[in-house]
Amino acid sequence: MREREGIDDVLGGEKKEKMKTKKVVLMEIAIVLCLVLLVALPAIAAEQNQEMQKVSASASTITTASECDFVLGIYGNANEDDTIDMRDVTYIKLVIFGKKPETEFCDANYDGRVSMLDVVQTKLIIVGKEGKITIVDSVGRNVTIDKPVRRIVVLTYPVAEAVKIVKAERGVCGISRDIRGRKTFFPELSKLPSVGEASNPDIEKILQLNPNAVFTGRLLGISDGLEERLPAAIALVRWDMGRLEMMTNNIKKLGYILDAEEEAEAFCDFYRNYIDGIVKARVAKIPDDEKKRVFIEHFRDYYTFLKGSAGHEVCEAAGGINIAAELPQMTERPIVEIDTEWLVGENPDVIVKTVSCKPGLCGYETDDPKELKKLREELMNRNGWKVITAVTTGQVYLIDHDLVGSTANFIGAIYMAKWFYPELFRDIDPKVIHQEYLTRFQRLDYNLDEHGVFVYPPLTEGV
Repeated sequence: MREREGIDDVLGGEKKEKMKTKKVVLMEIAIVLCLVLLVALPAIAAEQNQEMQKVSASASTITTASECDFVLGIYGNANEDDTIDMRDVTYIKLVIFGKKPETEFCDANYDGRVSMLDVVQTKLIIVGKEGKITIVDSVGRNVTIDKPVRRIVVLTYPVAEAVKIVKAERGVCGISRDIRGRKTFFPELSKLPSVGEASNPDIEKILQLNPNAVFTGRLLGISDGLEERLPAAIALVRWDMGRLEMMTNNIKKLGYILDAEEEAEAFCDFYRNYIDGIVKARVAKIPDDEKKRVFIEHFRDYYTFLKGSAGHEVCEAAGGINIAAELPQMTERPIVEIDTEWLVGENPDVIVKTVSCKPGLCGYETDDPKELKKLREELMNRNGWKVITAVTTGQVYLIDHDLVGSTANFIGAIYMAKWFYPELFRDIDPKVIHQEYLTRFQRLDYNLDEHGVFVYPPLTEGV
């Protein structure tokens, strides 16, 4: 027993000695690190000072939201302009150094605070190497999406149209019934599995497709319950792809999400060239008291578009004055029902009716305009409408709603501008621009000289 106690004393002494030696070594390391830090502090301070001087010098060159058309709704767009670039990196550094006010999108990694980690995240976004990205969707929801996005379920045709624009349709694994029915416009996407109606999709079918994300529309006044029914691992993004004033913002965000920034920028340039460079630039020279007063009827009879709707924005871009713009909105949807007495009292110069795309009526799968011709005659012969100026002068037009409420809305604006001010747009042929869009951005082998009915009366026949 005493022998065992002696052995324990020896072992205990050795253990204490080792612990003492370890403490000494750790203390020596700590002293060395302190000495190194003391030596390095002036250099670190100098480097930080240089960095502050560098970013401070750059402060005056940073573009701000007030200097661009829109604020790109992506976390990392620190200076809140229309793109993410090194100016955003500089802006975040200025915020960290207390030289600039913090903006919502400075928090690039969306962790609730601004730090050098946001600088890293922004640089990763710029080079397309970020592991996730956080955006603001069309209904104001902050959505974080894991990247790369390899499998997408798309539930509305304008969003599917936009995905094709940025050449990312290979990532689509499921669609809505509406997209499946548009075989001519979506020759490949229409073959994919359907998950039902966009307004009430089959969640089990969506889950079976194992998507990274679900892209759908902004369903006003209708609840599809996707926020509650989809698991958190699937990113739900709501898009309003029919809004002319939101188009380039939406397409750019889509490009960042799907690693297709160049394709998105190419379309945005094309889009702005026609909407801003030609249509808006020309109608801006027309005095307000000389602009055409327009009644735009929804594809639902006796309903019209209010401010904030796709129809209103297309009409306004084309230089028309929407006579219903300021009517009170009765529901969540920016359309309202009107009566003949109100319309006669307003006496518009032009009437434009959007027509729901149906085979045999209008669209890419219709070649005969006879049904649109019949619909126009019925419109002009409605009870009480014959006294309206637009009817007496024959300025009553029908247009496929797909050219108003989708990414092709710029084509609708060009048609309307041509109807409202034929002399001002004598040199512009909407069909040629439409064909360019189909060939270049939708990559369709489709000849508009041989197929399709989109407006009535045809421009070549006059009114």
